[in-house]
Amino acid sequence: MKIYCILFAILFSYTVQAVQPYEYKIHAGDILNISVWNEENLQRELRVLPDGTISFPLSGVITVKGKSLKDIQTELSKKLTDFMPDAEVNVSVKSVEGNSVYVIGQVKKPGKIIMYQPMDVMQILSIAGGLTPFAKANDILILRRKNGVSDALEFRYSNVEEGDELDKNYLLKTGDVVVVP
Repeated sequence: MKIYCILFAILFSYTVQAVQPYEYKIHAGDILNISVWNEENLQRELRVLPDGTISFPLSGVITVKGKSLKDIQTELSKKLTDFMPDAEVNVSVKSVEGNSVYVIGQVKKPGKIIMYQPMDVMQILSIAGGLTPFAKANDILILRRKNGVSDALEFRYSNVEEGDELDKNYLLKTGDVVVVP
């Protein structure tokens, strides 16, 4: 009986952490569908420009890069209130073309890969067809820019493949370049 009490105490002593839902943030190159309910002239399919903006009638230029769909809907609704007090705005993503990474070097299919979900280095290398026999698997680099500053993350394929250093199987970000020498 004492053992059961100890096991029970151990099992229920762990706190459950709330899992934050993944919320997609808009990138330059994404395609958005925007419509205002009951307003046929206010329906547009727009590609987010390289500077992260879109232009929508009666609202002007709006920065959408890095924002959620809900944030964009709210901003558009506010901008339209002068013309339509109760505008019902709907924003959806038609294509996540801006959410892409690049793989170059010794992989079977180098090029641009659109990430339709969060992906790590091993997943991207798999989509790129895997490494060629000539690849230097333990010298892979992930080139990443943040606020205009470039950084290089080292990735040792053999360690992750063996189940070691799984924290080094980096979650990739838009614009990352995976270099396989």
